[in-house]
Amino acid sequence: MFIPLVVLACIGVVFGVLLLWLVLILAGRNPLPFPDRGSRIFTAASPEAKAAIVDLLALHGVRERFQANTGGVLRSIMWDGTIINCPDARVLKRLGAPAASVGLVAADPPEAAAAAAAFLKARGYTADVVLDAEPELPIAFVVTNAFAGTVLNFRKHLVHMPRP
Repeated sequence: MFIPLVVLACIGVVFGVLLLWLVLILAGRNPLPFPDRGSRIFTAASPEAKAAIVDLLALHGVRERFQANTGGVLRSIMWDGTIINCPDARVLKRLGAPAASVGLVAADPPEAAAAAAAFLKARGYTADVVLDAEPELPIAFVVTNAFAGTVLNFRKHLVHMPRP
């Protein structure tokens, strides 16, 4: 049976790309934005502290993937989905000075935040939706006393977020 060289080359390239992707996934460096499981976000005390934490994480194998800074937040997104933030005073005040946030993916962040707030209120907790903490990004926050020093945030899938 004769198989053209071009077909064999295409099969080799596809196999090579799949093998490279598998190696990257196993190394914790998935180059694609799928799957997007949300994020765990931690607040640094200052820009210098953020840089120190990012460097410390890199020493332990958690390297920075990219930065997504806005007018109100310096943001380092790590390869494992962890985010190290350094928000300005206005953002901190608007959200009640949280030390951390649990980021969840939602098709409609404001609607998901309102549903989460209603869920928490039904369980006896306070929960306020904040939509304007970081107006440059489509992120909706839920500030609740169900957490101590932590907020929830709902954002669109990574492919639907503005480019950094």
